[in-house]
Amino acid sequence: MKSTQAVDLGKEKVGKLLLILSLPAITSQLVNALYNMVDRIFIGHIPNVGGIALTGVGVCFPIIMVVTAFACLLGMGGAPNAGIYMGEGNYEKAEKIMGNALKVSLVAGVFLTIIVLCFKNPLLYLFGASSKTIGFADEYLTIYAFGTIPVLVTMSMNSFISTQGFAKVSMITVLIGAITNTVLDPIFIYFFKMGVKGAAIATLISQTLSALWALHFLTGKNTKLSLTKASLKMDYKIFLPCVALGLAPFIMQSTESLLMLCFNSSLLKYGGDDAVGVMSILTSVMQFIILPLQGLTQGGQPIISYNYGQRNKERVKKTVILMIACSLIYSMIMWIICQKMPVAIINVFSNQTGIVEIGKWALPIYTFGVILIGAQVACQQSFLAFANAKYSIFLALFRKIILLIPLIYIMPMLMHNKLKAVFMAEPIADIIAVITTLLLFSYFFYNLLKNWGSYINDNC
Repeated sequence: MKSTQAVDLGKEKVGKLLLILSLPAITSQLVNALYNMVDRIFIGHIPNVGGIALTGVGVCFPIIMVVTAFACLLGMGGAPNAGIYMGEGNYEKAEKIMGNALKVSLVAGVFLTIIVLCFKNPLLYLFGASSKTIGFADEYLTIYAFGTIPVLVTMSMNSFISTQGFAKVSMITVLIGAITNTVLDPIFIYFFKMGVKGAAIATLISQTLSALWALHFLTGKNTKLSLTKASLKMDYKIFLPCVALGLAPFIMQSTESLLMLCFNSSLLKYGGDDAVGVMSILTSVMQFIILPLQGLTQGGQPIISYNYGQRNKERVKKTVILMIACSLIYSMIMWIICQKMPVAIINVFSNQTGIVEIGKWALPIYTFGVILIGAQVACQQSFLAFANAKYSIFLALFRKIILLIPLIYIMPMLMHNKLKAVFMAEPIADIIAVITTLLLFSYFFYNLLKNWGSYINDNC
């Protein structure tokens, strides 16, 4: 049964449609960015131990990124394919993809919870914990681990809500968790004096409520694609191609852990715990920049996938061009803010002298490549919308594995200021990756439009 809350992906004007779908998605991602930042902000201002507690929680985030990477694998890999099937009118296959994604999310959630609880301390030391920060890191991660299943369910299922055109419902999923977390954080951290444990408990409750809401909607009467017993029955012929497509966002997210391992180990060596604490802040800032971009491009993804499935060349072309232009404008604005207001941004998270002193010069360097990153995110999301796994996986590996990780170790060999050299690895990798992505997408998109008929028949 179709709901009046959904939009017509095949007939509404592209500009209006992108606005309708993107605004709730951007709002969701902004709220999601705040969701991730709230814990760090409240923890960073705990009296006497805020700075070291922030650093301790910061080393947990590479592990948390691996958890969310599995949600990207299942949701962002399945949703574009479901959108294409919807465009073709094959709702049964689209539902099967969604049901399979939920089932695998539950199994993966149980597996990851066990792994994290069994190996948390070795992992935390691996990702940069020290004797001063391990206690805070262990407290936070132990409680957070029990929220693994809700995280996977929320993120994977919300992708399927968005791809159906229910942008407002998708936004509500995020709002429920974010508002709950924002309200509960100060209560548990300060009022009940639970500190880091309180922040983790607030996050766990928030994630659970979001998951329950998403499942409630997808089993209700207003959704286009319904979770049913039949859809939960595994069909590997349908689901495995989705996993292949999801490898790109999975690699992008999971390699953040490897990236943080490299960053934190180098920063601990050259700048101590304060430098690792600054990296925790910079990661939050970058999330605040990237997540709204992902919201904008996720608003465009259902339009591209649906009309690609319907073989509508002009609507696909208009959506891609408009999405890239809007993304580029946004990233340029964020670049200006980061370059002009570094101290104000750092002070939001911590007023500890050591962290502020490093952060005020590290932030402009770390975010220098942001100026063009909007175009890169839009192109990568377009590859996913076209269900093009090959290019998506290459680009995911190229920036982080091929470029950034080697640069983290090469740059200190080339510069006298070793600490600054580590931070400079990020913008150098970003600029090279942006240029490569734009060239590759231009080649792909030109050939797609030039050979539209034959390309569609071969790939859909």
